[in-house]
Amino acid sequence: MPKRLKILELEQRTAPESLPYRVDAWTVAALLISVIVAIPVVVLPVLAFFPEENIWPHLSSTVLPRYLTTTLALLFGVAIGTLTFGVSTAWLVTMCRFPGRKTFTWALLLPLAMPAYVVAYVYTDLLEFAGPVQQALRAWYGWTSAQQYWFPEIRSLGGAIAMMTLVLFPYVYLLARGAFLEQSAGALEVSRTLGCGPWAAFRRVALPSARPAIAVGVSLALMEALNDFGTVDFFGVQTLSLGVYDIWLNMGNLGGAAQVGSVMLMFVVILLVLEQASRRKREHFSSSASQRQLPGMELHGLRGLGAFVLCLLLTVLGFILPGAVLANYSILYWDEAVSADVQKFATNSLLLAIGAAALTVFVGTLLAYAKRLRPGWLVGGAVWIASLGYAVPGSVLGLGVIIPLGILDNTIDEIARASFGVSTGLLFSGTVTAIVFAYGVRFLTITVGGISASLGKVTPSMDMAARTLGHGPLATFWRVHLPLIRGGMLTAGVVVFVDCMKELPATLILRPFNFDTLATHVYQFASDQQIEIAAPGALLIVLAGLLPVLLLSFAIGADRNRH
Repeated sequence: MPKRLKILELEQRTAPESLPYRVDAWTVAALLISVIVAIPVVVLPVLAFFPEENIWPHLSSTVLPRYLTTTLALLFGVAIGTLTFGVSTAWLVTMCRFPGRKTFTWALLLPLAMPAYVVAYVYTDLLEFAGPVQQALRAWYGWTSAQQYWFPEIRSLGGAIAMMTLVLFPYVYLLARGAFLEQSAGALEVSRTLGCGPWAAFRRVALPSARPAIAVGVSLALMEALNDFGTVDFFGVQTLSLGVYDIWLNMGNLGGAAQVGSVMLMFVVILLVLEQASRRKREHFSSSASQRQLPGMELHGLRGLGAFVLCLLLTVLGFILPGAVLANYSILYWDEAVSADVQKFATNSLLLAIGAAALTVFVGTLLAYAKRLRPGWLVGGAVWIASLGYAVPGSVLGLGVIIPLGILDNTIDEIARASFGVSTGLLFSGTVTAIVFAYGVRFLTITVGGISASLGKVTPSMDMAARTLGHGPLATFWRVHLPLIRGGMLTAGVVVFVDCMKELPATLILRPFNFDTLATHVYQFASDQQIEIAAPGALLIVLAGLLPVLLLSFAIGADRNRH
């Protein structure tokens, strides 16, 4: 009898359904999705190497060096700014005690709700020569012209770095604080007993342990900076993102735009490689001591005041002041700004965001569940490929989407003409379908990650119990998994919804004629120096962005409410 049991056990281990590389409907679906998502990224380098008109020599000798140096300078400045403010504030609210600390734990996340281009429009209106700040200075000191005093130019590379730093440092703050909260209290206590002061303990123990999380936060901030179009366009900062848009739409050269876009993809690959290298061999494990109260340091006098002022300034400059200006403009110019067109733009944004969120949640759930059922390298690799879209800048993704959809439209049109004598026109490219597809490719990784994390909390024994009761994979998902992961699906969908509401570069490239969203509406009016008219639309985008920020703050509070 024992021998018979051993034979049955061996048969179960080697059964086809237990093999991770088994090709079934789930594997095929995951592979098909990964191929579709990869098409926009693959098409771009192909077009770059085989353009109809090769202007690469002209680009490399004229504008490309300027695009490269400006982009590098922008990324370097944003990296320094987000690293400095993100890590310092995370350490202060986690390890120090000062007035207002509990409020700042969530308030420092608020700038995430502000798109960088909206902040840029607001501060330009405040700080330019005709703005209220310089007007007040001239009235106070009796100056009559710009030659009589010096004032920093907001519409510059330095201004773009400052604007992006104000809204992107929460990426580093969020991940660094999470890493600091998971620190081992015992390790920090031992460092104190060995003579390390607070600064030495931070530099020698806490910072190296949190380095992988910090690297991820900085990488996310840099990818957002690389993706930005509205800020650099408004400030006249010639980056690669602006170059893609300018070469294609202003110069009319799709191949040249693809070549510049391929250079942007190289930047993305470098960022991903550096982020992975920073985490290699940097695993840190915490013991039960990590669950004890972390040793806090009371900040009194000037130190406490300095910590309070730093956190307050970042919150005010990154969210409260721009939000207050937008609210004031919305009230003052309500009748002029709010019209039927704005309501139509809001409806367009809502429908696009809801459609993209529903699509990405559905596809993300399928991929995450396929990976759970078939945890081998084949499905795992397909899911990894499908999750790369978030790293691709919106302007590059817009090019990568419109090229294959244009080819598909032309092919269908030729077949229809030859077979039926009827022209089908544009079925995919130049329609909202292209925008939804681009949103889905770009933000699919959010839903895959969030839903995979929720599925990971469901014990495999529940799957086994459902199988013994005769339920297949679909019935098991519907009856067991879905009720347990609905919260994770909803959270992922909300985050995708908000990101779609404020996405600008891809929308500008792919939108149909006479079709606008709130993001493109705000961009057009702000570019014409009419931020007052665009204020209600910008405020709606910001209010939508508050949803995931509030979810994040609640999640952090629930994770370590003892802090």
